[in-house]
Amino acid sequence: MIRAVLFDIDGTLIDSNELHVEAWVQVFSEAGHAVEAPAIRQQIGKGGDNLVPTLLPDLSETEQEALADGHGRVFKQLFLSRARPFPDATALLKRAHDDGRKVVLASSASRAELDHYTDLLGVRDLLAASTSIDDVETSKPAPDIFAAALKKAGVAASEAVAVGDTPWDVQSAGDAGIGTVALLSGGFERAELEAAGADAIYEDAADLLAGYGDSPLAR
Repeated sequence: MIRAVLFDIDGTLIDSNELHVEAWVQVFSEAGHAVEAPAIRQQIGKGGDNLVPTLLPDLSETEQEALADGHGRVFKQLFLSRARPFPDATALLKRAHDDGRKVVLASSASRAELDHYTDLLGVRDLLAASTSIDDVETSKPAPDIFAAALKKAGVAASEAVAVGDTPWDVQSAGDAGIGTVALLSGGFERAELEAAGADAIYEDAADLLAGYGDSPLAR
């Protein structure tokens, strides 16, 4: 039986993926790196510690870390306030909570972003636990975030299901032994999410809520 649902945030509950793309474009451009938006978009879902080395592998570790830190500052200053919840995102978390599931936010966002999103969704009283990049050494697609979420929730991988929107969410959860429901709201193609190993795919939070009773969340 599923005892916990581990929700990614960016692109899953909050419409923020394109805002992250814009922030990365600005940071790369200001540092003199010509990285186009489509290339960045394919890496969204990874934390900066994995995204930057993928796109700019020839930079030193110090330079890569500076870009990742720069993205965090730019996103918080210029883009975070523009992020909005997807329709029915809060209702989906409430449904899972009312269904007796532990609701966990399993994000590799910063703690400040996580707190902002928690308040934006209005779900603080629904949460059993939450994770941020501060809880791990390595972001998605490493399994650390979901492993930390399992530990905080006090459940085994077989008792949890993850909900995410990128292949990196699916890979991360899978490597932690957790099945994944993937949403198309983050901008990735169905085929990409299927190839990553998603167990079920829905259009967005509202679609998953509408089909909740037949979804892996209700097992």
